[in-house]
Amino acid sequence: MEQKPIIEIKNLKKRYRMGVIGGTTLRADWQSFWAKVQGKEDPNSIIGEERLKGQTFMALNGINLTVMPGEAVGVIGVNGAGKSTMLKLISRITAPSEGSITLRGKIACMLEVGTGFNPELTGRENVYMNGTILGMKKEEIDAKMDQIIEFSECRDFIDTPVKRYSSGMYVKLAFSVAAHLDSDIMIMDEVLAVGDIKFQKKCLTKMYEAAHTEGKTVLYVSHNMATIRQLCSRCIVLKEGKIIYDGNVEEAIKVYSDETISMTMGGKFPEISNGSPAATHTAKMLGYEILDRDNLVFTVPDKLKMRIHYNCFEDYDKEVIRCTLKYAGVNFTGTYFSEPFKITKGDNCHVDIEIDLSTITPGKYMGDLSMGFVDTERYLYHDDVINAFGFEVEENKNQQTIKWFPGSWGYSVLEPIHIVQVK
Repeated sequence: MEQKPIIEIKNLKKRYRMGVIGGTTLRADWQSFWAKVQGKEDPNSIIGEERLKGQTFMALNGINLTVMPGEAVGVIGVNGAGKSTMLKLISRITAPSEGSITLRGKIACMLEVGTGFNPELTGRENVYMNGTILGMKKEEIDAKMDQIIEFSECRDFIDTPVKRYSSGMYVKLAFSVAAHLDSDIMIMDEVLAVGDIKFQKKCLTKMYEAAHTEGKTVLYVSHNMATIRQLCSRCIVLKEGKIIYDGNVEEAIKVYSDETISMTMGGKFPEISNGSPAATHTAKMLGYEILDRDNLVFTVPDKLKMRIHYNCFEDYDKEVIRCTLKYAGVNFTGTYFSEPFKITKGDNCHVDIEIDLSTITPGKYMGDLSMGFVDTERYLYHDDVINAFGFEVEENKNQQTIKWFPGSWGYSVLEPIHIVQVK
C-alpha cells in the first residue's frame, strides 16, 4: 500500500490587511464607527494609517508542499519570506485565506520562546497542559515526565511558575516537552537561538534521533546553515511567500545565499535587529556604505572599506566591531574582530573600517555585523544584524594560504579589522 504524505499543502495563501484593525476598547471602536457614519475623520486613527486602508499583504502566495513521514525538512529564506507564517498555518494557530492543509498525525510545535506555556503555571503543570492538548492521558504524561525534566535541565525549578524562568530555561523546557511528548510532527522555528551551545547540540541530536530513529517528521526553520546541514535531508527556500527551491540541502543553501546577498553599495539596517537575543541595544547600527569603489566584486589582495552608521546611548572605551562571513557553498565561517576603539554618546555617528579579504576563498559571501563591548575578555553585544551585506571575491593566483583554527575544520583565522576613523 502506497504511503501517504504526513503533511500535504495545496495552493496555500495567507493574506493580511495592512494598518490597525479595530481599537483597543469597545469605546474606541464605537467612536470610530460613529465618525465613519458622520463622514468625519476617525479620532483613533494613527498618522499615516489612512493610506494603508484597503491594502493587503500576501504573506504566502500559492504554496504547494508534501512531506513524507520521517522526513527532516529545513525551511530557509530571508526575514519576511513567509517561513513563520507557513508554520503557524500548519500548526493551526491561524487560518489560511485560500488553499488546504492536510495533516495525518499529531503536531508538537515550538514557534517562539514559551509558545503554549501559561506563565502562571509551574513547569510541571505546563507539561501536563501541553500533553493534554496533544490528546495524551495523564498516565502517558507521567511515564515521560522524568525524561522531560532530565532533558530540560530544569529539575530544581520544575515546580516554579514559568513566568520566573529565564528565556534559556523557557527554551529548554519547551523543547523538551515538544521532543518527548507523543507527537508525529515536530515543528521548530529558530528555537535554538536562545539556548547555550551545549544545549543546542543536545537539541540537534534529539531532533536527528526523532527523525531518523523514532520516525517523527521534523520541520525546522533556521538562519544557521550549519544546523540545517546537520539535521535536514531536504530543504525548501521561501521568497516573497513562494517556494523557489525544494530539494537537496546544499543546493538550497546556495540558492538562499544567492538570493540573500545584497549586492549594493550601502543600505539601512532593520529597525529591529535580528541577531543575538542578548544584545543590549545601548548602541544601534543604522546602516552602511561601501567606500572607495563602485562595485562589490573584489580580487585579492583587495580590502573591503566600509562606513557603519550608528547611534550610541552611552560612552564606551573598548568598543569592538565584529564581522562574520558566511560562504554557503562550503562549510566555511570566519569572524573578524577589530581592535578596541572609543565611542561617545551621540546620534548619526560613524566608524570607517577596513577588512582584509586576502585569506578567504573565491565566492559569494554574506556578512553579519555587530557592535559590542570588550569586558574582561568577554564580548557583550550592543547590536547585531544578520546578513547585513554581501559581496563577491574573484579567484586570483596570488591568493594567500587559508589559515584554519586547530581542531575546528571549517572555521578560518581572519585578519583583524582595521579601524580607519571614528566620528
